[in-house]
Amino acid sequence: MSAVSTAFEKAAAEDRAALIGYLPAGFPDKDTAIRAALAMASAGADVIEVGLPYSDPLMDGPVIADAVYRSLAGGTRIKDVFDTVEAISNAGTAAVVMTYWNPVDHYGVDAFARDLASAGGSGLITPDLTPEESGSWPQVSDAHGLDRVYLVAPSSPEARIATITRLCRGFVYAASLMGITGTREAVSSSAAGLVRRTREHTTLPVAVGLGVSTPEQAAEVAAFADGVIVGSAFVRRIASAATPADAVAAVRAFTEVLAGGVRR
Repeated sequence: MSAVSTAFEKAAAEDRAALIGYLPAGFPDKDTAIRAALAMASAGADVIEVGLPYSDPLMDGPVIADAVYRSLAGGTRIKDVFDTVEAISNAGTAAVVMTYWNPVDHYGVDAFARDLASAGGSGLITPDLTPEESGSWPQVSDAHGLDRVYLVAPSSPEARIATITRLCRGFVYAASLMGITGTREAVSSSAAGLVRRTREHTTLPVAVGLGVSTPEQAAEVAAFADGVIVGSAFVRRIASAATPADAVAAVRAFTEVLAGGVRR
């Protein structure tokens, strides 16, 4: 059983949703990103998504896209991503990498899986990878004991959800709306229905992402989903912090209130 599965089981045993936080590696710099991730873990996040900076982040809104650009401009490399994962894993929290597929393919699928597993990573979330284009990834990930997290969307028909969930390991990522990442004033009305439809095809936990940015929204999603994913709201707090210490403190404080939200 992966660390991700263990985290979801622990949350379920406590009658709450798991809190999953996202931070891009190397933003605003490698050391601060690691410190922020560790603060997130100690303040109540069950799983941490480490974003692998990529030059063409099609799914990401302006907040994350700008952070990724600044990370790349600062010289962040895949090794820095693995170092961040290792720090989180060594602290006892499950870490997965959120990445577009091109960097993995360029690095070498087996080599990437080997190095991620060696760093203590639990798996990959691959927003642009479809089942038909997965190639050797299912076999390679199984060989290295890594979870495969694919996305389902409100527009996904039943047959598509069935195909996607059959390949998933760890959990299923339910995108609450069609569009790019970013905070929203309200949780999409289609999110609960998507979770319900997804559960008809799998026993894996279903976590909802895109648009959750307040403890009230976290509580709303926690009422019908197994996990609550928050990304842009964390990144915005780092981007607006005056100093690295302020950035870490802001992440810690925000994690604490979100952790309270998923426990309501």
